[in-house]
Order: sequence, then structure tokens, then C-alpha cells
Amino acid sequence: MQNLFERSNVLNEPIECFLFDAKDEVFPVKSHWHYFAELIFMRSGTAVLTADGTAYTLSEGDLFIVPPAAVHAISAPEGVLPVYEVLKFDLAKFPSRSSYSPSPDSIFRYVRAQGMQLCFRQAEAVHFGCAEIFADCIREAHSLQFGYDLMLRAQIYRLIYRIIRRWTALGLDLTACADRGAHSGSIDRVTEYIDSHLSEPLRVQEIAAHCHLSYSAFAVHFRSYYGMSCKEYIERMRIFKAEEYLLFTDLDIREISEVTGFSDSSHLIRCFRRFRGVTPKQFRTARRSAEV
Repeated sequence: MQNLFERSNVLNEPIECFLFDAKDEVFPVKSHWHYFAELIFMRSGTAVLTADGTAYTLSEGDLFIVPPAAVHAISAPEGVLPVYEVLKFDLAKFPSRSSYSPSPDSIFRYVRAQGMQLCFRQAEAVHFGCAEIFADCIREAHSLQFGYDLMLRAQIYRLIYRIIRRWTALGLDLTACADRGAHSGSIDRVTEYIDSHLSEPLRVQEIAAHCHLSYSAFAVHFRSYYGMSCKEYIERMRIFKAEEYLLFTDLDIREISEVTGFSDSSHLIRCFRRFRGVTPKQFRTARRSAEV
């Protein structure tokens, strides 16, 4: 299955939200898989989505949930080009807020194993509020206004728990779903551990030990799963956090380097220029000038 692995831009954008118009994109979408959940909401046309060997025909207003690691592809009847909206995100970044409930990540993986319903037709999608939620997420992702990340997460929490409630109504037994928490040490959940410790010194050797792997084995597995080294992932996530501070606070570069885990301001500037092509100061000036 590894040769079908899709390296997602979620590593740079923790939540991807976009409109896919087949006439403007590479289509059909070939078989692939990733470690992220993908929610697809049909806006118009017809699509044939194949997931784990089962084909589903989607029409306007339908919702499809692609669980993590499910092999899937999207095509369409001849002469018909679909338009659909997509939410793609790492479920590990959406932990359960209660002590009695498994995390959404654990539930979505369990649902796949149990063969629960993944395709919800228009009436159910209306009940979930899909049209409003998808449109709002895409708007927030493009506007990048203050608090957009929290707004995105709030809307996605709203949607995934409505879906989970529907699964429980259909007979899903959550008490039989073993939770895979942030401390499970699983390689495909390690980003949750990293993200929660970004402001601290992070050593790859210690992260490897957290996953119960040798340094060399961890390095190989991490690159194969995420398409980059663990060190580069950490730097990219710190750059993402630095961008938020540059956009929404008046902290100077030294202060931002401290709260985002860089060793000093020079380290932040070097990494920022390498990943974004400009210095932090240039980025802040350009974005604020564009808002005037």
C-alpha cells in the first residue's frame, strides 16, 4: 500500500479546506491513501468514489467520510464533471475533551474496521449542517483572520461529533472502541505529541523513544509516512506558529523565537527564509500592508 501513499499539504496547513472543480483540476483522482481524515461534500454533478474496494455514487448534497489510511479514488460518469468541497485534517489534532469518550481519531479508525456507514445522503448531510460548515471552513481558511484556526477547529468538531452521534444511533458501540491517546507511542500519532511540545526543546532521539523505536528506525518510518524528516516537520510547524504570532501580535522576533521553540531569533529568521522565501519582518510588513 505504500506506493499509493499521498503526502498531504496538511504538514504545512494543519487543516486543508478547498473547493475541487474537476474541470479545473487533474481528474479523475487516482487511488491513494493518507493518514488524514477527508470529508467530501458534493456541490454539483456526480462522482464515483471508491474506498477500500467499495464504489459509491455521490450526487449533489451527499457527504462522504474517508477514514485515515483508507485507499480511495474519485472518478465520474463520462461527460459529467463533479464539483465538491473538501475538508482534510489530522484527527490526532482533535482530541476528545471528555474522560469517558474515545478520541475522534480512535472512533474513525474503529468505524472503518467495523464497516460502518461512510456515505450520507443529502437529507442527513442537511441535518449535519454540511453546506454551512464547509462554506465557513473554506472562508476561514482563505481569509486568515484573527482566530481562524480556532474557528476552523470549532466547525470541524461540530461536524465530526454530529457524524459520531449518527453512527451511535446506527449501532456503533463506543465502549468497545479502544482509545489510542496521545501517549500511545504510535508513529502515525506522533505529530500530536510534537505539536503539544513545540515550544520546548525537542530531540528526535527522545521522540523516537516515545514511539518505542530506535533513532534509525524512527527516522525511516517518519520519512516514509510524512515525506520529510522529523526535524524538518518540527521546523515547519514552528514556522506555522511563528506566522500566527507575526500576523496577530506585536511580539518582536526575539519573543516569537522564544515562544515557538527556536533557539534564538537568528535561527527563526534562517528557517523562515528557507521555508517562506522572505524574512519574518518582510512577511509581517507585506501581510499588514495588504490589509490596509
